[in-house]
Amino acid sequence: MIFPTKVKDVLLAEDNANDVELTLTALQKHNLANRVTVVRDGAAALDYLYREGEFAQREAGNPAAILLDLKMPKVDGLEVLRRVKTDAKLKTIPIVILTSSREDRDLVEGYRLGVNAYVVKPVHFDEFVEAVSCLGLFWALINEPLPDYAVAPAR
Repeated sequence: MIFPTKVKDVLLAEDNANDVELTLTALQKHNLANRVTVVRDGAAALDYLYREGEFAQREAGNPAAILLDLKMPKVDGLEVLRRVKTDAKLKTIPIVILTSSREDRDLVEGYRLGVNAYVVKPVHFDEFVEAVSCLGLFWALINEPLPDYAVAPAR
């Protein structure tokens, strides 16, 4: 199987340091992201996406995908999802909820708001690495996003 050679950027919104390390290890193990920007709360994720605050000078453009935890400080993952999926400039970004929550209400609300995939974090390291690798392979390499000209202009 031949995959595209252009590796894209990923936004990882996760407040648990161990999960950040595991996710980065999995993505790097298979060279699945050119650059992974890690933010530790939902407010920082929104700042990154809107190029505000510490990300005001960030290069324009959306990430190939967002890996989003639900239980984060300041702004939770469901609110980040809600804002992204209701914004014309951002709503085409694939979002994968990567969470330890097995609560039906989180799953139902995530899909109601437009999440592209909902993955419960496996407990074992090897399973976690495999799950993240599969996600990264699909969203960062295989999936074809809309071209930049088809997305609403930046605000």
